[in-house]
Amino acid sequence: MSSRPDCDIHPTAVVDPLAKLAPGVRIGAFACIGPDVEIGEATAIGPYTAIFGPTRIGRGNTIHSHACLGDAPQDLSYRGQPTRLEIGDGNVIREFVTMHRGTEKGGGVTRIGNDNLFMAYSHVAHDCQIGNRVIMANAATLAGHVVVEDGANIAGLAAIHQFIRIGRHAMVGGGSIVVLDVPPFTMAAGNHARLYGLNVRGLRRAGISAESIAALKQAYRLLYRSGLGLAAACERIRHELPPTPELAHLLDFIERTQRGLTR
Repeated sequence: MSSRPDCDIHPTAVVDPLAKLAPGVRIGAFACIGPDVEIGEATAIGPYTAIFGPTRIGRGNTIHSHACLGDAPQDLSYRGQPTRLEIGDGNVIREFVTMHRGTEKGGGVTRIGNDNLFMAYSHVAHDCQIGNRVIMANAATLAGHVVVEDGANIAGLAAIHQFIRIGRHAMVGGGSIVVLDVPPFTMAAGNHARLYGLNVRGLRRAGISAESIAALKQAYRLLYRSGLGLAAACERIRHELPPTPELAHLLDFIERTQRGLTR
């Protein structure tokens, strides 16, 4: 990747000579691109955006005005270690979104997958790991070390505590405060958040089969409405319900929880 081939850079933008820009990159007025920043093909950078390094941004992203990406983590233990931010392909990052680099103690990388939508003022803190096709609505906020799995939807003004996991195709309601893991395929809302059933509409939109959705409904009843303990409910799910990839993922998520589960 050469430094400036076939790019459209506004004359008021400030681009460090050490930044690496692929063909087709567009940079708007008064944007600031620092050293050790790498931007993939056909990515558009809006006006007044600031990107600090080390940061790697993939192909076909659209980054709107005043976003701030790759700045130092808001962590008092950070002392300038060479951590980084990695952003995949096809993401839409709206106005005033902030995404910070990782910390050495958290693995050193904040990682964003592909085809995600980050609405205005949403925040991704240090060491977060975001999957693919995630939606974070306006002013949704992730504390450090949060994991958000594929297809999750976090509504506006929701706040996610550090070290929380948001499961695949889960939905978090607007204004919620999440302090425990949200299992895959469920809906959570409130302060503090509690579960309100399966995200059936989201599962159908994602192309999950009717048979698998039916199995997930039975699993939800065993986990949350049967009066069984968590371990006993999981055993019954394994032995009584048809094996599906979604059930396997749900059980694996439950078994790996460290902070506990939203109930």
